[in-house]
Amino acid sequence: MTATEWRGRLDEEPDDLPIDEARPRKREARALLGSLLAPFKATVALLALVVVVENAARLSVPLLVQRGIDHAIPPLLAGGPARELIIVVAVLCGVVCVQAISRMTFLKRSGRIGQSVLLEVRRRVFRHFQRLDVAFHDRYTSGRVVSRLTNDVDAIQDMLETGFDSLITAVLTLFGTAILLVTLDVKLGLMCLAAFPILVALVWWFSAESAKTYRRVRESAALVIVQFVETMTGIKAVQAYRRGPRNQEIFDDVADRYRFDNERTFRLLAIFMPAVKLVGNLTTGVVLLYGGYRVLHGEMTIGTLAAFLLYLRMFFEPMQEISQFFNTFQSASSALEKLAGVLAQKPAIADPPVPVHLDRINGEIAFRDVQFNYVPARPVLPGLSLVVPAGQTVALVGTTGAGKTTIAKLIARFYDPTSGAVTLDGVDLRDFAQSDLRRHVVMVTQENFLFSGTVADNIRFGRPSASDAEVHAAAVAVGADEFIDALPDGYDTDVATRGGRLSAGQRQLVAFARAFLADPAVLILDEATSSLDIPSERLVQRALRTVLADRTALIIAHRLSTVEIADRVLVLEHGRIVEDGPPSELVDAEGRYAALHRAWLESLA
Repeated sequence: MTATEWRGRLDEEPDDLPIDEARPRKREARALLGSLLAPFKATVALLALVVVVENAARLSVPLLVQRGIDHAIPPLLAGGPARELIIVVAVLCGVVCVQAISRMTFLKRSGRIGQSVLLEVRRRVFRHFQRLDVAFHDRYTSGRVVSRLTNDVDAIQDMLETGFDSLITAVLTLFGTAILLVTLDVKLGLMCLAAFPILVALVWWFSAESAKTYRRVRESAALVIVQFVETMTGIKAVQAYRRGPRNQEIFDDVADRYRFDNERTFRLLAIFMPAVKLVGNLTTGVVLLYGGYRVLHGEMTIGTLAAFLLYLRMFFEPMQEISQFFNTFQSASSALEKLAGVLAQKPAIADPPVPVHLDRINGEIAFRDVQFNYVPARPVLPGLSLVVPAGQTVALVGTTGAGKTTIAKLIARFYDPTSGAVTLDGVDLRDFAQSDLRRHVVMVTQENFLFSGTVADNIRFGRPSASDAEVHAAAVAVGADEFIDALPDGYDTDVATRGGRLSAGQRQLVAFARAFLADPAVLILDEATSSLDIPSERLVQRALRTVLADRTALIIAHRLSTVEIADRVLVLEHGRIVEDGPPSELVDAEGRYAALHRAWLESLA
């Protein structure tokens, strides 16, 4: 897949996703920046005053030079006292000190504000990504999530650290020197300002072109990160299927596109900056020629000409600073648009305005004519009605794609039904606050994801306040204590990234202990024993009776040994229940479950 095809794939994503190639979100980006800076309005105003003082001190230097040349040096050459020259030098030193102190104050305070803003950005984005529903994360690649929190935040950091300072200083210098040039000498000043329209045209052209270019740069950067993260996340599959060379081709292509887009920015700079410098040098040459002529004819003093040339240099310097600002601003603006797009994304699974709160949850689950589809016009559940009494253990079996995991995800409210309702103790799941629902409904999947940290940390994941004794009790209940005690540091053993220090079966047992400690009213096991070997599975089978006691449970499993502990079995086909009853009765009924049971026994033989 080429970089163009990658972009095409992202372009085809649904409009409700805040994708990298979506329409520019300039208004949202400005609103986001305004909300981030709002708490610092007073400090920003103070810093603006500090910048004014700094630039006033800077702009006074050429005037002091003029004073020294025209009024302090001639008396000294005539043998007079050096008093006035000393005063001029003293004032100059004071001005330079004011400029330095102002600069130091600005950098310290602005740096503090910048880091506070960046901290808030990271917090907002991280919090929002956690709130967004599972469907969003299924479609929004992890590489782009990483890009939002790294590349885009770094671009904003560059703007906050240097961009605004450069812009404010450049604007103040530009207008200040323009006024002083005309004040010093009207004719020469107007001659210099004649070059201003040319500079404005250059800046306008550069800002328009760089806006488009930097947006492409951000898109290309995201593609590079997406490809890298996806490859490294699936490195086992990449190596197992000898996918490395092909992935290298894809990465080379997107990286080359990133290089090309960055080169485009340098080409723009290569035109803009030399053009500004050329206009400045030509204007300086004209001023020196005409100013020298006027000095020779006594129409201007040497000090005025010297001050004029110094101010002229200051007049053209801001243009380069403005170009640098546009570099950082356009990059940061593109980043802000993407972050604003993510933050504008509304979670599909949201809390109701007035959540229902139940003091006690019994655990009765009901599906009332539930229809659901991942893709429009392709229903997974065409109209499911089902009641699971509180405390009952129900096993869902059927072929792949029958709708078993979809039912589990609807109960856990990772998705909402397309129509109909799923209820808990008679209350629609959509009427609960998600925090309450997650407390009472826990799902253990075959992925058994473990986080970096100790075994104990992972067990108490759902209950951070649990004591060591409660953690140990949960491990004992699911039969995980034996292997945990054999680890080098026992419960304090670091499981490494994604639990890489533990076997698949051990990770699953830790996931069971985590669910047991959370003590939900409803427990869902989605292929939760698929990673266990036979001895571990038998151990878990014994523990499951303890884990599932006094709670509603749904078990999704292809291994029918797990199904045997269920009170009731539902056989699904194409989202419909085709058999329903206790496992022993269904085995004797010679139906679909009986056929699955025979096939399972034959596989064991």
